Amino acid sequence: MNIFSNIKLWWTSLYRVWRRELYLVFTDPGVMLFFFALPTVYPIVYTLIYNPELVREIPVVVVDSSRTAASREFTRTVNQTEAINVIGYAANLNEAREAMNSHECFGIMEIPADYAERLGRGEQAIVPFYSEMSLLIRYRSFVSALTDVQIATGARVQGEVLDAGGLITQAKAMQGSPINSEANFMGDPTQGFASFVIPGIIVLILQQSLILGITMLAGGIHERSRRNRGVDPMLIDDAPVSSFIMGKTLCYLTLYVPLAYYTLCLVPDMFSLPHVGDYMEYISYILPMLVATSMLGICLGVFVTERESSMLVIVFTSVIFLFLSGLTWPRYAMSPFWTLVGDLVPATWGMEGFIRLNGDHASVYQQTDGYLKMWGLTLLYFIGAWFLVRNYFKLQRSARLRNGNKTVAATLGD
Repeated sequence: MNIFSNIKLWWTSLYRVWRRELYLVFTDPGVMLFFFALPTVYPIVYTLIYNPELVREIPVVVVDSSRTAASREFTRTVNQTEAINVIGYAANLNEAREAMNSHECFGIMEIPADYAERLGRGEQAIVPFYSEMSLLIRYRSFVSALTDVQIATGARVQGEVLDAGGLITQAKAMQGSPINSEANFMGDPTQGFASFVIPGIIVLILQQSLILGITMLAGGIHERSRRNRGVDPMLIDDAPVSSFIMGKTLCYLTLYVPLAYYTLCLVPDMFSLPHVGDYMEYISYILPMLVATSMLGICLGVFVTERESSMLVIVFTSVIFLFLSGLTWPRYAMSPFWTLVGDLVPATWGMEGFIRLNGDHASVYQQTDGYLKMWGLTLLYFIGAWFLVRNYFKLQRSARLRNGNKTVAATLGD
């Protein structure tokens, strides 16, 4: 009978904690802002900022020292690319630099005086290009466009030489080489920036917004305790520690599973981002990340003594977690220390697996490594939360005894 009583107490306490936590969430405007507004609005705002996904029509100034038909034709070819927009000519390189310094252009193409002569002699002609490097995405677009122009111009010049020598007609030479290369980009066929970065960022948004809300709730616990001589009247500290942790986690999952569906499934559909996976695969994979994040938030919440401090600490870590995830820099190139730190962040494995599920149509079974590591982090942070919450319960009971109160003045039907 004692065993059944303990089981009944455990489940009853879990329900009470779940209900109390929901009440605290929906009566706190700050927590509701983090739990609902942030994961709902941020993915849309970020995606709108990165649309259109490709950088097009980047202003470029040309310094044409050759002033020949060949140089003008090369300039027209460059201007016809999607990335480059030739806005005019400069008399010399100094004038072009002034235009770049004033941000009238972001690239300078200098055609040397011997450009046509070198082509006529069958020699290699060199056309220097100078790129403003404040944004690497502009440099990437320049390199891609100029490479295509270089290949096309080289094929045309070679065809003209062969045709002039009577070896082969120019039309036949322009048909292409026996071996052709073709790029097929998996997961991001448009090579757009939003398609590349948004699937990872929305997973990080889920983690950070959840931790922010949990730590703000924890800050409210400490503030109520200070107002009540060290006792929080809303804290259900007579519940078993494990049911207390699981009740809070169940509350957060109740709120975040629908938000995960919206963020991971509906937002990519809204903006036609790469989206080839299965919705149930997404939710089943991201579930352990949400559980591990909830446990991590409970651990961190014990150390948050003011509601505002959660914003200062957690928001600061967002950029760090983004870099540690490997989205912008490969994890294999990081030092062992930073790789270990990244391994302890649930979103690292959530982002890595979701990108493959979302872009490459992988399955949860194929992402077993990250999936099991997220459950491992769940166990790790549950153990940490259990010790921290148990110690905090002891402090609450000691404060209640000092105040002569043996019961917590909390109602709501408990």
